[in-house]
Amino acid sequence: MKIKVFFLTVALVIGVAGAPQSLAATSLLSMQVKQTPSASETLLTMYGTLKPNRSGATVKIQVDTNGKWSTTRFSTKVTRVGTWRVTALATALNAQVRYRAVTEIAGKSLFSPIRAISIKQQPEFSNADPAQFIDLKGPGGRIHGTDVSRWQHPNDKPIDFVKKYEAGMRFVFIKASDTRERADRLAVKYAAMDHHAAQAAGLYTGFYHYAVLPDVSTNEEIKQDALAQAQKVAWRLASMGGYSDRDLPYALDLENKCVRYSSTGACQKHATRSAVTLWALTFLASLKEKTGRTPILYSYPAFLESSMVRSPELAQYPLWLAQYGIDPANPINQPGVKPGGCFVHSWTGANCDSQWTVWQYSSCGIAPKYGVPGNRLDLNVFRGSPSSFLELVKGVWKPNLVDLMPQQEATTMSILNQSSTTTNKPVSLRVSVTRPTGLPVVTGSVKFVFNRSTTPEVRPTQRIVRETSGGWTLELRGVPAGSFKGKIVFEDVSGTHATSNAEVSFDVVQGPTPTPKPTPSPTATKKPATDSCRGQIKN
Repeated sequence: MKIKVFFLTVALVIGVAGAPQSLAATSLLSMQVKQTPSASETLLTMYGTLKPNRSGATVKIQVDTNGKWSTTRFSTKVTRVGTWRVTALATALNAQVRYRAVTEIAGKSLFSPIRAISIKQQPEFSNADPAQFIDLKGPGGRIHGTDVSRWQHPNDKPIDFVKKYEAGMRFVFIKASDTRERADRLAVKYAAMDHHAAQAAGLYTGFYHYAVLPDVSTNEEIKQDALAQAQKVAWRLASMGGYSDRDLPYALDLENKCVRYSSTGACQKHATRSAVTLWALTFLASLKEKTGRTPILYSYPAFLESSMVRSPELAQYPLWLAQYGIDPANPINQPGVKPGGCFVHSWTGANCDSQWTVWQYSSCGIAPKYGVPGNRLDLNVFRGSPSSFLELVKGVWKPNLVDLMPQQEATTMSILNQSSTTTNKPVSLRVSVTRPTGLPVVTGSVKFVFNRSTTPEVRPTQRIVRETSGGWTLELRGVPAGSFKGKIVFEDVSGTHATSNAEVSFDVVQGPTPTPKPTPSPTATKKPATDSCRGQIKN
């Protein structure tokens, strides 16, 4: 991101004074101010959120000069996820100054809380090389980093990224998207919370997407799902403002090949090696084309070996490898090496070593040490020098209007198949939902709604199974005998795609009544205590 010259003064401890009463009482504009570590310039980062989100709204920075508020020439737009940020150069030192942000809602001014800050004198450097601020403070003399998701926000508690930076961390990967709808909504919530806060504290940030593969059979269907999920990621990145010069490439978290689960959660079907590989290649190539950055693949050695086909095309993508129980404090230790023999996959080198770029060496980091609520934290190290690390953040991508996710884009629902027989069997409904282009929708889910006149007294249970992007099977269990009418409704709480529905009617015949089995008396069985961190590095 191009840094604008801003003549400001800032302080180590941020104070909050009483903000003017907002005229737009139903909205809330927040603001934080941080002095961001820099090699050559004193940088100030102001950031916050606007709730409810009004993307595209202009946020301006005001300064208190001798008791009078005046608007500076610095402003920015609220992103699609409701965040905003201004990064500026501060030239004055050790002076107290107060700032606030302001936006206009329905013709009325909405002010943030007032923040007071004063700048800390930085050490002088002989040159402006930003690599000087990427310290080798990790085990084994490597660059230290972490990755976070909603699990690092118990009860919505924030992460103290300043403490994380002071503890030696220099990068953080933030979960920002997920194939599953509920998990995706939580991911974007916490990514919006963490992104600007981490960068303001001096950390480089990356996002990652958790992938669930489709339950389809043809190569064309596999590609279509991969392209849809890549589109979701591109839209999510665009909604966050694109790539700045402090953003690492987006990572694909590919560690699960189960495509069909039973009602109890047991895996009933796995994707083939060729299907996993085709899906990954399609996703990665599409994301690279859309954003101009080469994405990263996250996985673990056994998955790469047993679940994917070796491919020189895959090897062009940087590998983020997870392997625990190996101490990275020993400089010659590395992941992806068997005690005897090789892990054979696309990143295997001539000497059986894995050509990894980032190593997740523990899931049992001491979270409070790094400003993270809770007890556990994933820990990572980067392979290479500060200069090679900076190669990963080259290439700024600012989305154009066509790159942004649509709002209330029209959708079309099709019923592919429906079946209903007797009361002892579920009613099954297969549907697909498409965009105006004929491509599958990227976000959203479906549900069945009975007409009021035919709603059973005891509501049947619904089980929604995602087969692929824009394709679901609904199972209604416990439907009594009779004739029923209703509709399948597609909804997208993100507002990307518009609601659509399809009318449905079906008949259910009385089936055999199952004989209830006697319930055995429960026997208390004490499960042996297990330590999931046993053998892991607990830095």
